[in-house]
Amino acid sequence: MALRRGFKTEANTLGAEIRRELGLRALDRLDPFALAAHLAIPVAPLSQLRSAAPAAAYLLDVEPEAFSAVTVFQRRRRQIVYNDRHSIGRQHSSVGHETSHGLLLHEPQPALDHRGCRLWDQEAEDEADWLAGVLLVPEDAALAVARGGWMTEEAAAVHFGVSGPMLTWRLNMTGARLRVQRTRAMSGAGGRRH
Repeated sequence: MALRRGFKTEANTLGAEIRRELGLRALDRLDPFALAAHLAIPVAPLSQLRSAAPAAAYLLDVEPEAFSAVTVFQRRRRQIVYNDRHSIGRQHSSVGHETSHGLLLHEPQPALDHRGCRLWDQEAEDEADWLAGVLLVPEDAALAVARGGWMTEEAAAVHFGVSGPMLTWRLNMTGARLRVQRTRAMSGAGGRRH
């Protein structure tokens, strides 16, 4: 994941602003569905489209892992459709990702080219992934989890409403574990007499 210079700082600032708007602190759970409602972005489960779109039934029943979420545009209005067959943690990540596209003002792009091949803007996808992680598990929260004593990583994933892999990704991407280890090592070294 190669993000443009300064993006992580921008994402942390934006994430903190959004949390303040919603009345949340760093250790509070952010509900991405509530965030989408706050931003006036309608959210619909894929199962609602089952009878109207044969592809929805296929994605729900035959290949549920092939689809997580998408932002659909009608002119400038966004709507998020997400796979409600996934775990709640994955749904939160998916809706958080799509909501992040909106917060970052990513422009709509065609999903397919003239041959029917999928088009992909890797930079926009990486930015949305990163911001979704910041929103769901802020850096201060990752550090609190890494320090331990507050709650186990499994309990923290439940607390923040994310999957275990998402929590682990945030712990790794923020360097939370390593930072806590270094702080403890420095505290231990500073407390020793030679």
